[in-house]
Amino acid sequence: MKQKIEDLIQHAITALKAEGVISSELNPQIIIDRARDAQHGDFASNLALVLAKPAQLNPRELALKIIAALPQDEAVTKVEIAGPGFINFFINPDSQYQIVSQIHAQGNAYGLSKVGADKKVQVEFVSANPTGPLHVGHGRGAAYGSVVADLLEAVGFNVHREYYVNDAGRQMDILAASVWLRYLEACGEVLTFPSNAYRGDYVREIAKDIYANASNEYRRPIELVLENTPPDEADGGDKDLYIDAIIERTKTLLGSQYREFFQIGLENILDDIKDDLEEFGVNYQQWFSERDLMDDGSVQKALARLETGGHLYQQEGATWFASSQLGDEKDRVVIRENGQYTYFASDIAYHMNKLDRGFDQIIDIWGADHHGYVPRVKAAIQALGADASKLKVLLVQFAVLYRGEERVQMSTRSGEFVTLRELRSEVGKDAARFFYVMRRSEQHMDFDLKLATSKSNENPVFYVQYAHARVCSVLRQLDEKGFSREIALGMENLNLLNEEHEISLLGTLERYPEVLEKAALQYEPHLLIHYLRDLAHEFHTYYNAHQFLVEDAAVRNARLNLVCAIKQVLANGLNLLNINTPESM
Repeated sequence: MKQKIEDLIQHAITALKAEGVISSELNPQIIIDRARDAQHGDFASNLALVLAKPAQLNPRELALKIIAALPQDEAVTKVEIAGPGFINFFINPDSQYQIVSQIHAQGNAYGLSKVGADKKVQVEFVSANPTGPLHVGHGRGAAYGSVVADLLEAVGFNVHREYYVNDAGRQMDILAASVWLRYLEACGEVLTFPSNAYRGDYVREIAKDIYANASNEYRRPIELVLENTPPDEADGGDKDLYIDAIIERTKTLLGSQYREFFQIGLENILDDIKDDLEEFGVNYQQWFSERDLMDDGSVQKALARLETGGHLYQQEGATWFASSQLGDEKDRVVIRENGQYTYFASDIAYHMNKLDRGFDQIIDIWGADHHGYVPRVKAAIQALGADASKLKVLLVQFAVLYRGEERVQMSTRSGEFVTLRELRSEVGKDAARFFYVMRRSEQHMDFDLKLATSKSNENPVFYVQYAHARVCSVLRQLDEKGFSREIALGMENLNLLNEEHEISLLGTLERYPEVLEKAALQYEPHLLIHYLRDLAHEFHTYYNAHQFLVEDAAVRNARLNLVCAIKQVLANGLNLLNINTPESM
């Protein structure tokens, strides 16, 4: 109905342009809101207030002209002016039944729109370092990012999903060294594992596979590995200095073979991440390698562009980006004293690459602990000569998992974490995805395992899926009762749906496209979750209050058409969340 009213107003604006009442250059956004008070109609628009100044007319006078130019439509019984110039629309009660036939006609397409106008949007999400399996904290960003991308696509954007693979830099060197040390243990060498190395069982498994295939090919005496290294933290030293020294010894002793170890560790973990995300219902158009930026000279090109713009300077042997002049709290190092590029230098190059690919909107989804990183990246985009508003950063709080009263600690380095795969095995993909996007992404989240696995109405995903299954159950009962579903008869008698529950459900079904559009444009999937829970609740209440398979064929088929429309909308919403729609539970 909102779309119908928008079309009527657009027709009026076109007519007023032709008459010269308003400038032909004005292309206002038409916003239709549901009226808060039924006495003021069903829908309202503030367009006359928005256009009054450029049209050089009093808002109420302009509202009168807009109303006079509106085409007649049987769905609208009355239009009136309220307050300083709001235009209120009163809807014909009989038009509410049209939503059932509309849903049946559009099916899976009901709710989809073209509001995105095929604009190119890149959504980058998860992008966890390939130094270990994904844990439950990463899962929330994965679920949120994939649903945001799917919602944007549902309303007409051209969406490109991307994972940025941090396959260069110190953390990957720590992983390679960690795998080699575990390999040496498999060879029989005895050593004290570095406190700052990656200690998870997955590192042992990679090392064991290497040993099984290569035997002692990469073996070096542990005495050589530890030669001239400083003390580790356990011996009163600095753990960072120690692991850096181990990395250097690893590179020196392995020589050209170091790259083999590096690559084996990277590919093993990255393949695991890809499989894990695919099983979680998350897919990408591109896995973008940080190393490619290094190898093809993109980092140098990005810094050269900044230097040409006068945004770089030298100080204490390092190269700095003057980001404080562009809204950041302080300047940032891009090349260290030792000549190595910082992570931020790679990020600048990556965002330059995004801009050069011609995306209309760039969406980065990061963990909430990266909030301080936002101003410097926006400063870099501005320094590269682009509009910083092209970048939208969405922050996601990590989910906190509880087992009973005990909080489970998650650290990739120590290996003490619950993987996303383990969570999915315990609660299932559907519950995990539903719970992850049930709240605003920036809100703190405690993941309730007990609730997620319960088969009760208190479990929200079970409650919504059960509504879908219940409709399927009703349809299966048709044969048992000797009835058949006559869709055409039901459509002819939709006006028999006059019970309070039915009228409420018709209004809720009509709201679905609005909710979908709002959830997409505001990057808030939880709005869709809340809608589905409300629709499921209304249906369950209706189911408990009324019989659907009654003797009166006209009433029976009208109700069957209604509940099938409910089933369709539940399926459309759940499919967008990549959650199953069971036919029995």
